[in-house]
Amino acid sequence: MGYRVAVIGATGNVGREMLQTLAERNFPASEVIALASERSAGREVSFGEDKVLKIQDLAKFDFKGVDIALSSPGAKVSAQHSPRAAAAGCVVIDNTSYFRMEHDIPLVVPEVNPEAIAKYKKRGIIANPNCSTIQMVVALKPLHDLAKIKRVVVSTYQSTSGAGKDAMDELFNQTRAIYVNDPVEPHKFPKQIAFNVIPQIDIFMQDGATKEEWKMVVETKKIMDPDIEVNATCVRVPVFIGHAESINVEFENPITVEQARKALSKAPGVIVVDKREPGGYVTPAECAGEDATYVSRIRKDPTVPNGLSMWVVADNLRKGAALNAVQIAEVLIKDYLKK
Repeated sequence: MGYRVAVIGATGNVGREMLQTLAERNFPASEVIALASERSAGREVSFGEDKVLKIQDLAKFDFKGVDIALSSPGAKVSAQHSPRAAAAGCVVIDNTSYFRMEHDIPLVVPEVNPEAIAKYKKRGIIANPNCSTIQMVVALKPLHDLAKIKRVVVSTYQSTSGAGKDAMDELFNQTRAIYVNDPVEPHKFPKQIAFNVIPQIDIFMQDGATKEEWKMVVETKKIMDPDIEVNATCVRVPVFIGHAESINVEFENPITVEQARKALSKAPGVIVVDKREPGGYVTPAECAGEDATYVSRIRKDPTVPNGLSMWVVADNLRKGAALNAVQIAEVLIKDYLKK
């Protein structure tokens, strides 16, 4: 017997990727339901290579009898409909930022803290972390187990797809405009994104950090260890898909480059590509459409007693969102919702 699965926000970048990932991984679904706003109702979306689903109106949908919902409609919509789905007996895996820091809602990356999924029973909701946090903690977890992480300094290079389809369109349209000498007008971003980088993702907070940077700090502490100190600088770059991160880690205990490489090579969800030669590393263009978190440029930081630096790349729509949510659902049906 299969599971009835709803995908909320099925017309968005992440929603479409969720549908694709469910199909690719042969998730045991007896029915997949595509949900979005009233204005999208009746439209069709692809499910796998040969199936098409008709969008249903989220506001009118009754979640009774639905086992799992993968939700990515935006925080405000999720705040309204995720609790409604949970009240109907559906377990919601929510990709928005709304529930992540609620103390009684687990924040989960299956390669890092799958045991936290058990806490879903309290409110019927499991939170999917921020995309930039997910790929970082996947790479950090095996190293933390080996030498205990004390401090992390991370600079991100985040693609436009993290801000949605309109943001990707803005990069495309601005690039074309520059080539034909048309005016370039920012709409989705605070400044021109084509041929530029923007050191702001989300709003500014009182201490000068952006909310994206704050998310990386507090989510890493909740997922991995509250004693890990994190300093993040999050930057939007003119890339369509794939986030990259330059990560500097200070450990409490000694660790060598060889030990780190060995631990990362054995870690679930991680692929090490670290050849000390031109092109011997992974870039966002190569990770698009891939499930793994790629680690390159592993090297000693000589400025602190126990320090390493590395380069981490992942597809933000897959491991950074859709794949992570589906992996949570897979653990859920394996260990908690067996039929």
